[in-house]
Amino acid sequence: MILVKLNREKYIANIHDKEQINNIRRLLDKIEIVLNKHIVQYTDFLDPYERRVSLTILNQIDNIAYSEFGGLKNSERKIIAIYPHYYILSPEDIDLNFLMIYDYVSNFTHRDFLGSILGLGINREKIGDILIHGSYAQIIVKKEISDFILISLKKVGRENVKIKEISADTLIPVEVKYKEIITTVSSLRLDGIISSVLNISRNESQKLIEQGFVKVNWEKITKTHKEIEEGDMVSARGYGRFVLYLILGKTKKDRLRINIKLLK
Repeated sequence: MILVKLNREKYIANIHDKEQINNIRRLLDKIEIVLNKHIVQYTDFLDPYERRVSLTILNQIDNIAYSEFGGLKNSERKIIAIYPHYYILSPEDIDLNFLMIYDYVSNFTHRDFLGSILGLGINREKIGDILIHGSYAQIIVKKEISDFILISLKKVGRENVKIKEISADTLIPVEVKYKEIITTVSSLRLDGIISSVLNISRNESQKLIEQGFVKVNWEKITKTHKEIEEGDMVSARGYGRFVLYLILGKTKKDRLRINIKLLK
């Protein structure tokens, strides 16, 4: 039998980010396994940009099919199941487990829960969305790390917590909360908008971008002059996320008035 070998250089030729190149190489490895061994393979959790890149590649390959899973329809982070085109994927095949952390009194944040799990030595790519509902949180994880978390996670921050496995049908979406602000900028350049919205200097915003700490729609951006558009989501490491919701027009001084949604 002749084994299928994909041309990796073809798929990474226009990708410059090392992290994304590694993601693509791992994806191609899994595709080859599916084509040669006729078994199901799963990616780790991917953000929306990583999935867009992955699906562009998957759609070019014959004799395979794929499905995305994240626990909920609108999950931000999802895995991709890749399988032979004739295979019918069953619910038992899905490589996800669902956990609930409860019995705590602190007002924990997403960072608190994520930090406690990563502190166990688990890679971020194995963890999906974290759904916080006040007195409890629901965590979506790869099956391979589920038992370890159940056994090992005793605290979030300094507080003791309890944890148990739950079923997918008990997952509850989280309503996105945001603070709305209106500010003015000279242009839609990324560095200027970050400076205005986050109340930092233009020099600081440029450093964040150049160091690879800024993403637009989950894609890492290193060019300070990139212009963003209505609906774009911007994240800056250490500062959180915001959406350029509306461009409201120009002021008398010819500056742009913009409506920003700061995600809490």
